[in-house]
Amino acid sequence: MSIARLRTLFRIGLLALVLPASLALAVPKDAGFELVALGVEGGLDEGNLSSYLIRAKADTRYLALDAGTVLPGIAQALRQGAFADLRPADGLTPQGQVLRNLIAGTFISHAHLDHVGGLLVAATDDAGRKPIYGLAPTLETLSADYFNWQAWPNFADRGPAPALGRYVLTDVVPGQWFDVPGTSLSACAYPLWHDRLTSTMLLVRSGDAYFAYFGDTGPDALSGGQHRLADIWRVLAPLVRRHALKGLLIEASFPDDVPDAQLFGHLTPAWLLRELDALAAATGGTAPLKGLPVLVGHIKPSLVQGRDPRALVKTELEAGNRQGVAFVLPVQGQVLRLP
Repeated sequence: MSIARLRTLFRIGLLALVLPASLALAVPKDAGFELVALGVEGGLDEGNLSSYLIRAKADTRYLALDAGTVLPGIAQALRQGAFADLRPADGLTPQGQVLRNLIAGTFISHAHLDHVGGLLVAATDDAGRKPIYGLAPTLETLSADYFNWQAWPNFADRGPAPALGRYVLTDVVPGQWFDVPGTSLSACAYPLWHDRLTSTMLLVRSGDAYFAYFGDTGPDALSGGQHRLADIWRVLAPLVRRHALKGLLIEASFPDDVPDAQLFGHLTPAWLLRELDALAAATGGTAPLKGLPVLVGHIKPSLVQGRDPRALVKTELEAGNRQGVAFVLPVQGQVLRLP
């Protein structure tokens, strides 16, 4: 990839920080991946919680990446021109068509409510036997604590009878690739440290194009020696070097003025920048990272008058961007195309 091309991508990423939500990233239509943001925040607003749809450029169906908010996010994305290739389906609203026909399966990074609530609520009107992918402990929590006929009906294929089987809970093994039926995607999961539980990074592949989706995570320096991110940077480094990693999506839940003791397994801009330094070190320097799209989500809103965490996170990331990556803060409903 030429230096001119890298600079162009970098400028595109910075512009996306200020573009209105109705605009997609200005990149070629035949992008390697299309990402639709159904929910981007880290809490408080139940209509805008972590959830994204990803598909390869040649596919019609998506893999959902977490499901904190589903139907309200689909509605917002439709209002902003997403799903332009949607075809009419008998008796279904556009929201219903996307939910039932375009989402081939869902990956759950961890079972916190702000990552599964939309899936649970929409389950009553979903259709088929769709896979839900996750690490075994994550799916066990879904089964035991949600799909148990107490918190919610059992729409899964295991657990308390009757198991309705609308969703097929599909355990994934860390480090082992699996295919996503109904799409051309394959994926591989890697564990993350998230305070008192294990979260997950999912590496998605289409041909020789890759995208890394990080569930909630904190920095290695606060993980008690688990070094999960260091392991992942070693996996991603060769992809970055040959420009096969088309982007990554990771959190920065709080601005830098929130003390470490109150992060509870999350990142701030300063911690994220330090982790990107670790990625650069694993890659052999900052040059391969120039222009790499780094999408930042899970920013937690504030109830303090006059405080804008999103603006603070944006400013702090820009000020410390020594790696030259293209930081992008997606907004709900936005379509991002990653070449």
